[in-house]
Amino acid sequence: MSYAVVKATSYVLVHTPDMILHNGTTQTTEKLSNPESEYLKKLPQHIRKYEDVVSYPPNQVYIGKIKPEHLKNYDMPWYDKKVEGADRYSKFGEIMPQDEFIGLLKIVDAFDLVKLEKSFTATIKAKLANHPLITPQLMDKLKEGEDLEEIKKAINEYHAEAIYQDDKIVGCVKRAHEVDPNLNAHIMFENLVVKASGVLSFLHLLDKNNVDVTEIQYVIECSEEACGDMNQRGGGNFAKAIAEVAGAVNATGSDTRAFCAAPTHALIEAAALVKSGAYENVVVVAGGATAKLGMNGKDHVKKEMPILEDVIGGFAVLVSKNDGVSPILRTDLLGRHTVGTGSSPQAVITSLITAPLDKGNLKITDVDKYSVEMQNPDITKPAGAGDVPEANYKMIAALGVKRGEMDRKDVATFGEKHGMPGWAPTQGHIPSGVPYLGHAREAFLNQEIQRAMIVGKGSLFLARMTNQFDGVSIIMEVNQGQATETAGISETEVKTMIAEAMRNFASHLLAE
Repeated sequence: MSYAVVKATSYVLVHTPDMILHNGTTQTTEKLSNPESEYLKKLPQHIRKYEDVVSYPPNQVYIGKIKPEHLKNYDMPWYDKKVEGADRYSKFGEIMPQDEFIGLLKIVDAFDLVKLEKSFTATIKAKLANHPLITPQLMDKLKEGEDLEEIKKAINEYHAEAIYQDDKIVGCVKRAHEVDPNLNAHIMFENLVVKASGVLSFLHLLDKNNVDVTEIQYVIECSEEACGDMNQRGGGNFAKAIAEVAGAVNATGSDTRAFCAAPTHALIEAAALVKSGAYENVVVVAGGATAKLGMNGKDHVKKEMPILEDVIGGFAVLVSKNDGVSPILRTDLLGRHTVGTGSSPQAVITSLITAPLDKGNLKITDVDKYSVEMQNPDITKPAGAGDVPEANYKMIAALGVKRGEMDRKDVATFGEKHGMPGWAPTQGHIPSGVPYLGHAREAFLNQEIQRAMIVGKGSLFLARMTNQFDGVSIIMEVNQGQATETAGISETEVKTMIAEAMRNFASHLLAE
């Protein structure tokens, strides 16, 4: 069977200033442990306006307005820089404002858990009516809204999770069960955010790439949240829930979870499913995580910076059978951090980078671009985590020197030549490898690169089940224009061989 290809991509961000304050884990735990803290008092003055979020250079890279390499044209820090001509919409997707996203939460709500105030609903209806992807059928789900007093009663007496806009209550998410902790209002809010941002990503995938939604056969959702009840915590299924709203009537699906590495796991799974012939079109999709909003906020406020972790991230990728044009996914050249790999940096890089290269008789310098943990250093450096992509590139380059494939003098420039500055929000699963797929596809089609490696890493110890590290990688290559190949043999040759075998078999029977 032929290698699968990356046929289409989409990327979305949602600016969520009120959700930072009321739903981000750093802030909610601070309210419980130290409600009078200086951080909480100063925080509101460090929230960015929507216009600043849209013009922020890394965000414009994420939705495809500018290339990752163009970030070098902006001196760091980037948070006080603006992209000229920045727009909410771009070729990969959009940056949605919070109020419209709250409306989308109601649209994707299948169990009438989201209650929105009447006047707010009317305002959002008017705005969403102009959104290019919100159809009349989706708009019908917004209804007329609720009385504010009823919403406040649900919050104060029935443990509903408040929804804020401009620090005012405009709605709530009700709990889905009276005693089940897995269906409480807080978790239902988180899960609806995942679903809504996943749906937005899915709709942009269809719209930006003229994809026929009826031809999608399987969906893999790979965010970091989990949906289920007390009898099957995390049982799923976000994938099918998202597919339903997006109108993928011929698709089934399932969820893949592996912390930050899940999207790359899902990409490999999708490529394998397509290559095997099980499905022709598979969508990998992920919504965002409210828990990660303002995660490093204390460090940002301490350094008199704006809160940069103020967006929910989402993406979608269509993996399809070989079209002879789109870049192929080399499922025969995979990197794997196995149980026996070990956790030293050299062991990790060897398993994820050089092992698949060795299998393909390739050198480290044969890969034009490595997409590693593409976290935005504007966010991570003030928090003491350094420049994560840069650190990864230095480790890869050092291994190249050790293998005799590079001169030591080239280590300093390796990241510039074979890597990119980080631009992805710290949404856990969002930065890990996959933010580059959209830009990579364009670079392949424009004949700018011949080979790229997508690397996903994860921290399994966060679940307190194991101290193991995790990671997988896959190589993308330019499509040579052959829509089918079987172990180096063309489809015509295979048919000829089969016909010849059948003739020989028939002759044998006649001879008997």
